[in-house]
Amino acid sequence: QDYYGKELQKSEDLKTNACVTSARPLPKAVRDALEHVHEEVVARYYGCGLVIPECLASCRILDLGSGSGRDCYLLSQLVGEQGHVTGIDMTEGQVEVAKKHIAYHMDKFGYQKPNVEFLQGYMEKLGDAGLANESYDIVISNCVINLAPDKRAVLREAYRVLKPGGEMYFSDVYASQRLSEAVRKHRVLWGECLAGALYWRDLYSIAEEVGFSPPCLVTASPISIGDKELESIIGNCRFVSATFRLFKVPGSSRAGPGQVIYNGGIMGHERELVFDANFTFKEGEVVDVDAEMAAILRSSRFAEEFLIRAVGANAAAPQGCC
Repeated sequence: QDYYGKELQKSEDLKTNACVTSARPLPKAVRDALEHVHEEVVARYYGCGLVIPECLASCRILDLGSGSGRDCYLLSQLVGEQGHVTGIDMTEGQVEVAKKHIAYHMDKFGYQKPNVEFLQGYMEKLGDAGLANESYDIVISNCVINLAPDKRAVLREAYRVLKPGGEMYFSDVYASQRLSEAVRKHRVLWGECLAGALYWRDLYSIAEEVGFSPPCLVTASPISIGDKELESIIGNCRFVSATFRLFKVPGSSRAGPGQVIYNGGIMGHERELVFDANFTFKEGEVVDVDAEMAAILRSSRFAEEFLIRAVGANAAAPQGCC
């Protein structure tokens, strides 16, 4: 709270590039939407890249660690007036900046009533903020889960508030090994999103334990430290900024592998949908998918965007999210 509320006044104050790595090139609709966000909101925002999944019209979205609200105001335009975006953040100063500009944005977007709200609270305890079971289509988070000491609680809460077929789409920092006590207790490294980074293999075991489908890696890029003193504390550990997608797949959707055809037409992804590092779906093309991906597409908001047919269990389907 101190680091993000008082020490950092603008994103240039950050000491590493952990929180500024970009994901993949942004669709035009997202770039245009970003131009409508108030300059103070953008200046006080310290996230990494943009965490904007596809197929958002009319969705209910929860942003964990929403900061000054940049992504929420961006998503507010993409979900449309029928959708809704909730931002939650633990830092009072950041939530105040976000709330201050609600009327400005709703007026700019031409909405009759606000489709965004901002809450002060902790992502490990969403119930305390009044968030009900199965109330959101998507949970997003931009480089903040590493700041939570209890990652398991964050994923458990995200799973609880997601509807069946819902998705957690989030970027974060991961380490090549479990971190030493010296690193984990270092104040600046915490603020810079490194000291709290999860060993990447632990994400897979926590996700499975909570009930999510195996994590699908979307993008990853290495992090450079560029500060000799911090480098000496970290030693030979390596860090990456990575975006994953996790789905809450109901048991009833699970069958065998399948063949899918993308219908095309998702805004900004009309001809092809890069779903993750393993699966790119081109409009009208038949793609063999494993049982996990078939279940994800069948149960999620993507179901109407695909023709999905089951194939015999003996058909060779590629292995899913590795």
